[in-house]
Order: sequence, then structure tokens, then C-alpha cells
Amino acid sequence: MSLTNFLTNYLPLYPNTPMYKLLLLSLSLYTTTLYSQATTPPAALVAKLKTKYNLANDYVATGKLKTNVLFIKAAIANVKIYFKKPNKLKIKNENGISFIPKGSMNVNMANLFTITNYTALDAGVDKVDGKAVRVVKVLPTDTDNSDIVLSTLYIDEANMLILKSKTNTKDNGSYELLMQYGNQASYGLPSKIIFTFNVKDYKLPKGVTFDYDNGSTAETATKTKTRKGKVEITYNNYVINQGIADSVFQ
Repeated sequence: MSLTNFLTNYLPLYPNTPMYKLLLLSLSLYTTTLYSQATTPPAALVAKLKTKYNLANDYVATGKLKTNVLFIKAAIANVKIYFKKPNKLKIKNENGISFIPKGSMNVNMANLFTITNYTALDAGVDKVDGKAVRVVKVLPTDTDNSDIVLSTLYIDEANMLILKSKTNTKDNGSYELLMQYGNQASYGLPSKIIFTFNVKDYKLPKGVTFDYDNGSTAETATKTKTRKGKVEITYNNYVINQGIADSVFQ
């Protein structure tokens, strides 16, 4: 039965009853949501997100980092994460070793919002962990000065949060971010991120001394062509906008 037929045939049978009022309220909210989604242009939506995610000029966070990569053998580490706009990021574990994989800025959504010239395209709707989201594709127009080629955002429009993103880059391969939010959602800062990437694009930074297989054997090289790597960071605490010296990132 269509919605129109339902309204015509059944709602008049229950005037001024609790069920009637509940149905009217539900339909009103449903219509409002559809109208909001239909009239919010993708560019305006991305602009709102950019404003929110740029509220944090810097932060220091503590958390736990779990690495699941074929050629790295690393235990779950207690880490400290330093960020400063526009593009400074440092992840340091409790033993003092800086863990900064190739394209490490990709674990922070602020990286996307450093792009000033872009086209935003509506890509419909989807679900992330059962939650309805708007899907918007962001294509930088200044391709000479951007490593990002295309980023697909899965947006919780009601709370103005990005729950997932998929990004293709020129130099750092492709990767996906899945995000959960907690106490710092008002800044767009996640309580947990899962960073998934192609192992074949992964490179260790200089000075990192993990016990790892560099993929030089034929067997390992074959596996890395099809394997995905994953880095999970669970944040315990944030200190936001208190200022961080540039020397921290040296």
C-alpha cells in the first residue's frame, strides 16, 4: 500500500488519538529529513563539515595503537598523538619511537580540509554500521598542488560527522578511514579510527626498528599484492587548542 493510500484510508479513522498524533509526528520528521537532504547542496555540506573539523587548531591525545600489517610485528602500543594545523602530525609510542607510516596525515580528517579548491558531487545515500549517511565525492580542482585525487565521504548529516571516507591519492595509494566519535565529537575528533590501506603502498619511515619482513622474499611479495594493512587508534584523552611548539614535530 502506498503512503498516500494509507493516509487517505486509515488516518481519518483515528482522529485525535495517541496513535494518530504519533503517526503525524513521525511523518512530519520523515518529511523534514527528506526535504533537508534534498535541499542541502553537496558543496554547502562539505563547507559545514570543513568549518567544524577546523575548530581544532592543535591537540595532544593519548591512546592505544594496534598495527595489523603483514610485514610488521608490533605489540599494541600506548601512544601520544600530536597535531597542529595545517599538516603537522606526530605519533609517538611509549618507548619513544615515532611511528609515522607513509602518508601518516591520512589518519586525520583535517588533511582533507586543507584543500581549498574542489568540486563536491552528490553520490546518494548509504549506510555505515547500520546508520543512514549522505555520500559526497570531493574532487580537488587544483590537481598540481594536491596529493588527493578523489575522496568519498560518508556523512552523518544530523550530527555533521564523517563516519567513513575512501580516498585515492597520487603518491600514497588508496586508503579508507572508519571513525567512531565520543566526547570530542563537537570538534570532529574521533574516539577511534580504523585506517585501512594497500600493503603494497606501505613504507616504513627512517629510524623505525620494528621486527619486520620487508617483502623481499617471493612468497611475501606475492602476499603483499593482495593484502590490506590496518592501523587502529583508540583515543583515551584529548587536550585541544592549548598550543604546541613546532619543535615537537622535528
